[in-house]
Amino acid sequence: MTHASTVRTLSTVLAPPKPAQRLVALGLFLGARLAGAAVLTLVAQLTGRNPLALLGRSWDSVWYLGIATHGYGHDLPSTAPGVHSDLAFFPLYPVLVRALTAVLPLTGGAAGLLISWTAAVVAATGIYAVGSRLHGRATGIALVLLWGLLPHSVVLSMAYTEPLLTALAAWSLYALLAGNWLWAGALAALAGLARPNGFAVAAAVLATAGCEAVRRRGRVSHRLWTGAALAPLGWTAYVLWVGRREGDLLGGYFEVQRQWGSRFDFGRGSLHSLRLMAAHGSRFTFSVALLIVAAGVVLYVLLLLDRAPLPLLVHSGVLLLIALGGSGFFESKPRFLLPAFPLLLPLAHLLVRTARTRPWHTTVLVATLAGFSYLYGAYLVVYAHTPL
Repeated sequence: MTHASTVRTLSTVLAPPKPAQRLVALGLFLGARLAGAAVLTLVAQLTGRNPLALLGRSWDSVWYLGIATHGYGHDLPSTAPGVHSDLAFFPLYPVLVRALTAVLPLTGGAAGLLISWTAAVVAATGIYAVGSRLHGRATGIALVLLWGLLPHSVVLSMAYTEPLLTALAAWSLYALLAGNWLWAGALAALAGLARPNGFAVAAAVLATAGCEAVRRRGRVSHRLWTGAALAPLGWTAYVLWVGRREGDLLGGYFEVQRQWGSRFDFGRGSLHSLRLMAAHGSRFTFSVALLIVAAGVVLYVLLLLDRAPLPLLVHSGVLLLIALGGSGFFESKPRFLLPAFPLLLPLAHLLVRTARTRPWHTTVLVATLAGFSYLYGAYLVVYAHTPL
């Protein structure tokens, strides 16, 4: 291979996806989510409910909108000792809602939905960028489509923080793969301000930077050190701010989470939930959540066997570890895994191979996934009385 051809090959690999290619992936994602929204709207209207109110003001979104309107410091009594404090909710999303309502004539709920829908689109393009960079355009498109058809993908249409976290995570991981340390670190810092499990993005940046520094024996660019230093700042700053406000700098935030029944107990809470399910039966949502978490473990093993890049392994591994090892609302664990889109890479490979050899089977598979996603999403929002 000549020097010129080598340069052309490297340019092709390192270049970002072409706009036309992104549009295909984005079109499929938007089609999937709009169809899901249509099904949810129909189900909600049949029950006399307002679909926009359900999407914009359900469960955690009420807390985020309250913070956007009134700031922090509004608690609710809980059945356990103590209170449910709004300090458990990270600040980036309510700050964006407040900023948007300040410049546009929108209610908090409408602003929250606009931010979530926009973030979901940005996330979809980032997921496509990661998938296509690693394995080509077809895999990137399949990865986006699968992410948009997950059983809990209805959350991507709600005033929740998962779309925002996934957008920041996807583009931070893409920046890592491209060697852009400053962007990777800055986006990881913002991800750490979006959700508690946003620290998974910083962990990916730190692990990748550490391995690169060891591999090069410390002879690395200052950009690497700067990006690594930036990555954990958002998460750390908020945790310390809550700790200072609560009078316990290092432990205050974790005490707030404990009062919500959420703590990292190495899976004891999850095992307790499983024992209760075995002894007394369970709600449908619990069984689905259990299957999704189990599938996540299997997919992570496949990701390891495929020797996926370190940033994807660390990011997905930390999110999976938090879901498995954390106590709290078991039915919410699939939502916590929505930003772990690299777990879908083995399925994206399979979908691409099947599409080339058995296109009819692929059509049936995608239609089945879509049908379950739309109906289950409508059930979660309209009928289920369990926290999302």
